Amino acid sequence: MTAEFGDLANRGVVQRAEALDALDSVLPFDRRDFLAELLTDDDVATLRHLAKEGIGENSLRALASDLGYLEAWSLAATGQPLPWPAPEALLIKFVAHHLWDPARRETDLAHGMPQDVAVALKKQGLLRSDGPHAPSTVRRRLSSWSTLTKWRGLKGRFNAPGLQSAIKLASRASARPRGRKSRKAVTADILATLLKACAGEKLVDVRDRALLLTAFASGGRRRSEVAALRAEQLRDEDPVPVDPKDPDSERLPCLSIHLGRTKTTQADTDAFVLLIGRPVSALKDWLEQAGITEGAVFRGIDRWGNLERRALTPQAVNMILKRRAAAAGLDTQLFSAHGLRAGYLTETARRGIPLVEAMQQSQHRSVQQASRYYNDAERQLGRAARLIV
Repeated sequence: MTAEFGDLANRGVVQRAEALDALDSVLPFDRRDFLAELLTDDDVATLRHLAKEGIGENSLRALASDLGYLEAWSLAATGQPLPWPAPEALLIKFVAHHLWDPARRETDLAHGMPQDVAVALKKQGLLRSDGPHAPSTVRRRLSSWSTLTKWRGLKGRFNAPGLQSAIKLASRASARPRGRKSRKAVTADILATLLKACAGEKLVDVRDRALLLTAFASGGRRRSEVAALRAEQLRDEDPVPVDPKDPDSERLPCLSIHLGRTKTTQADTDAFVLLIGRPVSALKDWLEQAGITEGAVFRGIDRWGNLERRALTPQAVNMILKRRAAAAGLDTQLFSAHGLRAGYLTETARRGIPLVEAMQQSQHRSVQQASRYYNDAERQLGRAARLIV
């Protein structure tokens, strides 16, 4: 590479980094610099276009991350940037490099991802595992690839029979069991233990109680949804009776959360979930003490107990749950923020609440996905596994 060509390349990286600065609310600063090294000018233009079109921050962040990985893989595997649209052969090569049979790899080193490609990706911190990827990860990256292709006004080969067959066969060969996002569900009893760990009256305790109760009682909201929750999404509703069958029974406060765009809902839908009783009181107590009337509901609190303007990140939501689990003497390796979502559905199953009613609150689109939690609870509490005890 000549000095002149090197200067041009460096200038291009700087210009792409400056262009990515427009996405500072989505991409961390160090991540922007890293992506500027990997992405092409057209890639950056596509991401900025997506941002202007109003795509959700979490979706845009995921697309940017996947695009960076795909570009790095293409350079390592072919020596060239990603072609748009990608030919079917390249898509199949991507599957073959990421989904493979570990047993066959022991006798055939050419099977799976080539060593030089793996080394190049590991040097960039993009590859951590020596084994095959999870099929869900490969499908997500192919989905991102397809989405980006469509946004460029091009038609890809992502539904080609050859590619679909390769994915099915490779998924079977990789034989990776699906892992749970949280090894243990945060059911009502675990939630009660976590709440005891934040029973103080400091602002951070008030916030964490409100956060845990809101996330669980609203149907097990995802950590990204909790982090993105804004005061404008909250609406007071008429109080409801403690006993739905007795309209004259004591009244409980009721509040609706209008979800907007989430993983399973669109921005233009009127999807909402309800909070009733104690979670409403905890959330309003937090908003009042924090003086929040607009903007982000759950915000950072510095070491001196001062409220910050910035919203919590999804990662911070996860860390709050783990910190409270540690304070409660629980094994933090067993719990994550997703355990609130799993715990909500598990708890509704234990209490005999119909699945359809639970899904109205959890906003699961798939009965199959939601019923997994029901099935687990029923199997543990049922008689089928107790024939010989």
